[in-house]
Amino acid sequence: MVEVLRVTGDSLSPKYKEGDFVVIIRFPFLIRRLKEGDTIVFHHHLYGTLIKRILRFADDGQIYITGTHENSLDSRRLGPIHRSTVRGKVIWHIHKPLD
Repeated sequence: MVEVLRVTGDSLSPKYKEGDFVVIIRFPFLIRRLKEGDTIVFHHHLYGTLIKRILRFADDGQIYITGTHENSLDSRRLGPIHRSTVRGKVIWHIHKPLD
């Protein structure tokens, strides 16, 4: 299954900008194959749906995530996330049309 989502915020700017779209794939077997550097969309119980890049995996399978913007909300403040919160892996990036 695939899903199209609109990017809000600047957590992964300049690569992903406000108004861009991403296509994510939600097949469980692909989520089990995530690797460092992949861009994922996940659900956080306080902040809702977030898009981040995988920094690394902990020995217990938890995922440390990062943004590219200096004020990004990521594992420095959130701690690691659990794989079960991952909604999908970004497989396509659609840039917002230039005004």
